[in-house]
Amino acid sequence: MALPLERLPVELLRELRRYRWAAVGLFALVSFAVLAVGFIYPYQYRSEVVIFVDDNNIIGPLMEGSAEITTISNQTSSARELLYSRRVLEKLIESERIYPDADNYSTERMEALYGKLRSNISVNSQGDNYFAIRYQGQNPRESFLIAQRLGQLFIEESNRRKRSESRNAYEFIDKQVKSYEQQIRQTEQQRMVFLSEHTEGTESEANQRMAQLRRDIDSAELELEEVQAQERSLEEQIETLPATVASGGGSSDGGLTGRINRMEERLDELKLRYEDSYPDVASLERQIEELKQRRQQMQAGDMEPSDDSGLMFNPVYQEIKTDLSRARTRQESLRTRINALQRRLAQQEDRMEVIQGNRAERSELTRDLQVNREIYNDLLKRRERARVSMSLDVEGQGLSYEINEQARYPVSPAGLQFRTFASVGWLLGLMAPIGLLAALLQIDPRVRSTKQIQDALQIPLLGSIPLVRTPFERRRERRGYVFMVVIVLLIVAGYVSVVSLQATGVLG
Repeated sequence: MALPLERLPVELLRELRRYRWAAVGLFALVSFAVLAVGFIYPYQYRSEVVIFVDDNNIIGPLMEGSAEITTISNQTSSARELLYSRRVLEKLIESERIYPDADNYSTERMEALYGKLRSNISVNSQGDNYFAIRYQGQNPRESFLIAQRLGQLFIEESNRRKRSESRNAYEFIDKQVKSYEQQIRQTEQQRMVFLSEHTEGTESEANQRMAQLRRDIDSAELELEEVQAQERSLEEQIETLPATVASGGGSSDGGLTGRINRMEERLDELKLRYEDSYPDVASLERQIEELKQRRQQMQAGDMEPSDDSGLMFNPVYQEIKTDLSRARTRQESLRTRINALQRRLAQQEDRMEVIQGNRAERSELTRDLQVNREIYNDLLKRRERARVSMSLDVEGQGLSYEINEQARYPVSPAGLQFRTFASVGWLLGLMAPIGLLAALLQIDPRVRSTKQIQDALQIPLLGSIPLVRTPFERRRERRGYVFMVVIVLLIVAGYVSVVSLQATGVLG
């Protein structure tokens, strides 16, 4: 049956009186056991170096936009990764002050040493711009030397990494610049070869030329329609006019001289406006020549004058006939021009088909050249910025690390110390028997109080018989208590003596 909690203190005191010697023995055993653990516990000595991250120097604002200042987003994690690297640990082990016999270590021992160093190295943040590199070990001198060397190695490796990253970035960008220079030259050469092989021009030029030809064709066709209308009008007029009219009197040449004079006047007027090759000029010259030949024949007597010697050519009729001949000649010229323009338009359409067939290749070459030039110009700017950044890192500007606090020799162990075990030992010694008896009372099935019977059986209890001791038993019990107090005092005195001797350095 479970013991009620309100009865626990009473029953606990009763059990302590019953098992008082076992409780004293357990107290002494636990107290001195904790004290012994304090003697053999390996004490840890800690030494640390505080690093200051200088990322607000004057060079940053001055070079903003012109150079990239090397930064580290998380200094603590970056420092931890750097210190855990085999490169840094190898340099640490090579230090003769710390490990003078490292050259004689076996591979297994070396790997164990790497694991030990990694487990004992810690990096902790101490604000925005500070972090501590800490080493903890059982040897104070070794902890001090290792922490000191770790700070030096971190500064050296950080500077080396910054310079290496800047140099690698510059070399990579420079390599890309040279690669794009070669690509641009190749693309330009291909484009020049393509343009030399395809001289059709661009699509816009061909469209403009075709549009101009269509406009010229439309203009010529419109003008042809106007000339045709003029021809029809002249034909209608010439049908209503007589070819000759009566002259004022006769002459020996039948009026040929007058006709020749009028035609020569007309010829002079035409030559003022047209060239000699003009069809009307040539036709009029031919007519004048025929009339002159006829006049010469009549004057030589080879030809008789005609009966209509009193008639003469109608000048209006002759004028309209001349205009009609000019209109027909103009029609032929316009038709020839339209045919020529249509042939050129067909040629231009064939040229457009060739241009459209080559458009994809030409566009691809042009696009590649444009894209490569844009990337090339951007890379040129980046290369210059990378060069300046590399110079900054070589000169030690930009983000830099400084040792803000040097490592100190640890004069006392860190963490649990002997006085901690001494302070806790006696308390654990007291709690051990009390806790053990309390646990036993909770699991003991025996009935220890009347309340347990009432709660379990639900029946009324008439009475209980108390434990009665004789006077002899009471005297013997008192003597036992006195002897137990003496023993407890001796245990406490021994405990205090051991603690005092250890504190004075008599005990290791």
